[in-house]
Amino acid sequence: MKKAFLFDLNGTIIDDMEFHARAWYQILVNQLGAKLSWEEVKKEMYGKNEELLVRIFGKDHFTKAQMVDMSFEKERGYQKEFTPHLKLIKGLDVFFANAQKAEIPMAIGSAAILFNIDFVLDGLDLRHYFSTIVSADDVVISKPNPETFIKCANGLNAPYPDCIVFEDSPKGVESALKAGMKAVVIKTYHQVHEFDHLPNVLFFIDDYTDDRLHSLLE
Repeated sequence: MKKAFLFDLNGTIIDDMEFHARAWYQILVNQLGAKLSWEEVKKEMYGKNEELLVRIFGKDHFTKAQMVDMSFEKERGYQKEFTPHLKLIKGLDVFFANAQKAEIPMAIGSAAILFNIDFVLDGLDLRHYFSTIVSADDVVISKPNPETFIKCANGLNAPYPDCIVFEDSPKGVESALKAGMKAVVIKTYHQVHEFDHLPNVLFFIDDYTDDRLHSLLE
């Protein structure tokens, strides 16, 4: 059986979710006038950018072209603010290297557009670790739908039960559950109790120096 590691990106490889929230608040509340609190904006941050806009404003409020433009505006704002802080979560450089040495295939499965995935992979020189990348543009419906992680596993030719998903959000772990996969949760943005309804969590980590990760490399 072929083990594989599937990584979410934002909040899982880099600790950047606060910056995404700020960028969305600027667009949704300050520019578009959505009556949302800071906490409500944070709760809406899952799935594709266009899915988020439809959830908040309704299906026919914006044209496809308008949503694409707003998506890129939001990501450019996020990248400008986050670039000085761009770095891997502690211990992940060593974990990536050890996984590659153990010949464990790895994939990126993210609800981000490729513009943001490239920002991270190229900015931190990580592309050589991943043979499969699944972005928002590659799926019909994003997380918590399982399509993202199913496409990752198929790209790696890995059986779904042998895939371990690394996630920071309940919606992402739910996506893994629906795909028949276990998950390791990194606590960058959500609290443990938010995952109580998800039975596929192996364990929670603060960063990638956690000793329990060694067992996954065997």
